Amino acid sequence: MDFLADYAGFLARTVTLVVAIIVVLVAIAALRGKGRRKAAGQLQVSKLNDFYKGLRERLEANLLDKHQLKALRKEQSKAQSKTDKKQKNKPDSKARVFVLDFDGDIKASATESLRHEITAVLTLATSRDEVVLRLESGGGMVHSYGLASSQLARIRQAGVPLTVCIDKVAASGGYMMACIGEKIISAPFAVLGSIGVVAQLPNVNKLLKKHDIDFEVLTAGEYKRTLTVFGENTEKGREKFQEDLDVTHKLFKSFVAHYRPQLSIDEVATGEVWLGMTALEKQLVDELKTSDEYLAERAKQAEVFHLHYAERKSLQERVGLAAAVSADHLLTRVWGRLSGQRFW
Repeated sequence: MDFLADYAGFLARTVTLVVAIIVVLVAIAALRGKGRRKAAGQLQVSKLNDFYKGLRERLEANLLDKHQLKALRKEQSKAQSKTDKKQKNKPDSKARVFVLDFDGDIKASATESLRHEITAVLTLATSRDEVVLRLESGGGMVHSYGLASSQLARIRQAGVPLTVCIDKVAASGGYMMACIGEKIISAPFAVLGSIGVVAQLPNVNKLLKKHDIDFEVLTAGEYKRTLTVFGENTEKGREKFQEDLDVTHKLFKSFVAHYRPQLSIDEVATGEVWLGMTALEKQLVDELKTSDEYLAERAKQAEVFHLHYAERKSLQERVGLAAAVSADHLLTRVWGRLSGQRFW
């Protein structure tokens, strides 16, 4: 027991020391960075053709014996020489595919990187090229996804073909982005749709009244506040709030119908979601296929480049991000144990 007590004391002192060092480093970084202009991010570009080639060569090296591998490499070298000769005579014959990723949260935070990636692509891309967006989002704030959708519309306006690939989910604001694609490709069990608008907020006015707590809201303008959390909501306020939701839904439907005129918009704009196979029947998507399958096929015909604009983060931002990720993983594990393993 004495040993355990000593060990616990040592562990506590060590953890305290480590935390203190981290706090000091963060403070120093904050002081050094104070007043400095935030460093610009960096566009990272990788060629997916080389990635796929590396996967294949690694597999070949492990499956074939020395003689088979030598013969295969010789054959591949001859084929590559022929291809290079053709490319030399027609240097502009091979199209380019630019791959972008959007992993959407409720605030569509990935828009900040997406806007820079699209700006970079549009400096070079032509109508012979293609932009492929790998999209994953369950939607979020109207204005945030409105901006993200406007960024994608820049690609269409520039006359560059846009393909949107959905492997898991593109619902609500996510589908608002997806519908801009000239071609929408979905995995068979991806979740799509939710063309609707929702808003909800609690109201604790009765609780406040029960404890004799007054809450006052002063406004200038009849509809500056409609529904509130603390005040007493009125029927007139509810009607106005519902009217605003209906207007937003109408704009959402018009937006989707503009880019997907083949849809029966009133039939699909009910707020429902569908799996990829049903979404194909309803013409919400054009083809059932995973993004991996589509890009592997395109890599046989074109040069495929993956673009990612990475923001440079300060030390305190990196420490905060690491803490947030750890907390998220912990909460996910706890929730999984409480709820058990379930589907949908």
